[in-house]
Amino acid sequence: MKKSLLGIFILAFGFQSVFSQSDIEGNDFRIMFYNVENLFDPFDDSLTRDEEFTSEGSRHWSWGKYQTKLNQIYKVFMAAGNPYPPAIIGLSEIENRFVLKQLVYETAFSKFNYRIVHEESPDRRGIDVALLFDPKRFELLYHKAINVDFPFKPDSKTRDILYVKGVVLQTDTIHVFVNHWPSRWGGQMATDPKRKRVADILKSNTDSLFAVCKNPLIVIIGDFNDYPNDESLRLNLEAGSVEENKDLVNLMLAYSDEYGIGSNKYKGNWGMLDQIIVSKNMLMPESLLQIKQQKAFIFNASFLLEPDEKYTGERPNRTSIGYKYHGGYSDHLPVYIDIFTE
Repeated sequence: MKKSLLGIFILAFGFQSVFSQSDIEGNDFRIMFYNVENLFDPFDDSLTRDEEFTSEGSRHWSWGKYQTKLNQIYKVFMAAGNPYPPAIIGLSEIENRFVLKQLVYETAFSKFNYRIVHEESPDRRGIDVALLFDPKRFELLYHKAINVDFPFKPDSKTRDILYVKGVVLQTDTIHVFVNHWPSRWGGQMATDPKRKRVADILKSNTDSLFAVCKNPLIVIIGDFNDYPNDESLRLNLEAGSVEENKDLVNLMLAYSDEYGIGSNKYKGNWGMLDQIIVSKNMLMPESLLQIKQQKAFIFNASFLLEPDEKYTGERPNRTSIGYKYHGGYSDHLPVYIDIFTE
């Protein structure tokens, strides 16, 4: 069945069948990252600051709103596929393993038999990063949570970096790092040292891979709460452009000079907080796994956007505006890359 006909079948009949490996093209491998904007269950966790996401909390969060959000995220997974859900999906702003299990096993997404990689992190609000993967296309070998500490502020906590190692399409090994760096809440300059500290920790881990592996294939995804040209990414992590001779290439630098393009919008301006960074080896023609078009993309489907009534153009159709429930998807757009095999 051709892709176009298969896509019509899926839309018409609601994803009623499970795809086998034979349905998936041999080189069809998409990696996506999505900040889903506060995927919280409506239950109070006494160990974290999640009270606002309860029925009595400031957001008046409910089981119905939570279930709507789960199904909306599933819709994004399907729409961002090609036409199948991305083989690897990195997530940020998820509360716990319970919401991941609900998403993967209790929505229509369960038909695809994805697996979960997740570790609880010490973030005060209780939000974590996670990775979902299709075991037909990605063989998990190992994972760990990389702890982030702040020697200059030891009581401060943030999300771990999730490291995942596995084999793509039975071809070669990739190393994936899922990130959600400290926010700019409190001011960009005041919080800058925290993001630089996370960048240093990530750089130490990628340097270790370059030291022990010949031409490691590295994919770094996440919400960095900094932009591609900021010092944390440019100087601390040393992520350069395609044209620069850097071990790590930030594929989002290509968008830096393009007005009105980004994965998030703040005070009327689009920005690129969500990024994909790869080792330069994945851009080399001799690599077994290569980035298609040497580019990353923003998934900006029309249903993820709405008119920006305060400023101009459009903005992400988000779940909440302040503490008011808006009913949309997220305040961020997904980003992705496609990998092909030689």
